[in-house]
Amino acid sequence: MKRNFGFSLIAAYAGLFLLLAVNPVSALPLAGDSEIQISGGASHSQGSDTGNFNADLNYGYYLTPGWELGFRQAVNYNFINHAPDAWQATTTPFLHYNFRVTNVLVPYLGISGGVVWNDRDVTGTMGPAAGLKLFVSDQTFVNIGYRYEWFFKSFEAARDNRTHGNHVANIGLGFVWGGSGDRKTP
Repeated sequence: MKRNFGFSLIAAYAGLFLLLAVNPVSALPLAGDSEIQISGGASHSQGSDTGNFNADLNYGYYLTPGWELGFRQAVNYNFINHAPDAWQATTTPFLHYNFRVTNVLVPYLGISGGVVWNDRDVTGTMGPAAGLKLFVSDQTFVNIGYRYEWFFKSFEAARDNRTHGNHVANIGLGFVWGGSGDRKTP
């Protein structure tokens, strides 16, 4: 029997909404808190019709309740039709600003830049990021994120190479700890 994907997605969102309504969150990250996040997803290289898988490990430090400075290590595996598969790793520092919409919904915007490498080559990368953190408890969240990784060999060549990169979408689980002060909001 074929399942309706749209109905399943609506049911999953309804379940998450009910979980949050029954168990309201009462705290958000504070200045001095640390965050770790594990996520996986898909990426798409421009000009390519290959299938890709992406896995990320992020560490972030909250400079203020909004500003987060962090480091990402990611691996992207490309399944290429009629050719050997390929992999690449990205090592990038990032800066995000987290907007406190509610105690549950925390969208963010950011930028990152670093290196992309594999067993044959090393190049630079930078690009924007956006996402949404859904806090399911005081210190645990589900992250839905997107970023664009723009690749370049030199800063001079970067101006002419704006369409050479990856679109990366992922979903993950994160944990916040540490900081100073009481985690409960009044």
